[in-house]
Amino acid sequence: MHIGMIGLGRMGGNMVERLIEGGHQVSAFDRDAGAVERIGALGATPCKTLDDVVNSLGAPRAVWVMVPSGDPTESTITTLLDRLAPGDILIDGGNSNFRDSMRRAKMAEAKGIAFCDAGTSGGIWGLKNGYCLMVGGPDAAVHHVEPVFKTLAPEDGYLHTGPAGSGHFVKMVHNGIEYGMLAAYGEGFEIMEKSEFSLDLPKISDLWNHGSVVRSWLLELLRDAYAKNPDLKDIRGYVDDSGEGRWTVVEAINENVPAPIITLSLLSRIQSRQEESYGAKVVAALRNEFGGHAIKKE
Repeated sequence: MHIGMIGLGRMGGNMVERLIEGGHQVSAFDRDAGAVERIGALGATPCKTLDDVVNSLGAPRAVWVMVPSGDPTESTITTLLDRLAPGDILIDGGNSNFRDSMRRAKMAEAKGIAFCDAGTSGGIWGLKNGYCLMVGGPDAAVHHVEPVFKTLAPEDGYLHTGPAGSGHFVKMVHNGIEYGMLAAYGEGFEIMEKSEFSLDLPKISDLWNHGSVVRSWLLELLRDAYAKNPDLKDIRGYVDDSGEGRWTVVEAINENVPAPIITLSLLSRIQSRQEESYGAKVVAALRNEFGGHAIKKE
């Protein structure tokens, strides 16, 4: 199948490579000319503009957008909707908010263009292991692009989740769960690191991958991280978030679903970014006032 790929970053570039290895033809564009040149050397058709991508494809065209969520995705999709024709298919594989995807699907539908949202998990390991794909969109459009989805995904790693928006919704919840899992591993290993025992954390991270009920790919990655850096030296405990955890908490509130673990894992990420907590200063001052508890000076 011939497909256009917009965005050749850590995910998009590897996806193009996997598609080429799977026998597909890819017209590729990125604002970074060097990225286009690199992927062209692997067999993709290099494109200098979005128009080049659209013009290189035969009807019905299928274009996959793999750029950062927010304004970059919005502007790219808006531009493409002005260039694509009725019957074409537009896929957003980034981490967009599912409500934005539902809105964009209506924009596309008004022009006779099918919109699919492909929640994509797999990170930088997707090239080798495949990407877990959660795809929302019209049945006919999803079926048409299915050869691409099946090439990108490992066996049983692709699912048509429902109408447009459902793919990014499922991916949002997936990432919310990930927040909680990461937080639990972090807390557990900190408890062991602070304990009275001189524990070999790298060996424990490996041990738990053999028969333990808490074994997982994330724990395998932690084992690999310890192998590279046993003491986690020069790693600051600053944890960013890309939005999905926040959106999951908002939707939990909207649906009256208690989600304390995901919520607290999100808040702990935010707390990790503080050099000094003003709230903690207030608590320390209050403890001193009512109980005479000592205050540590800056």
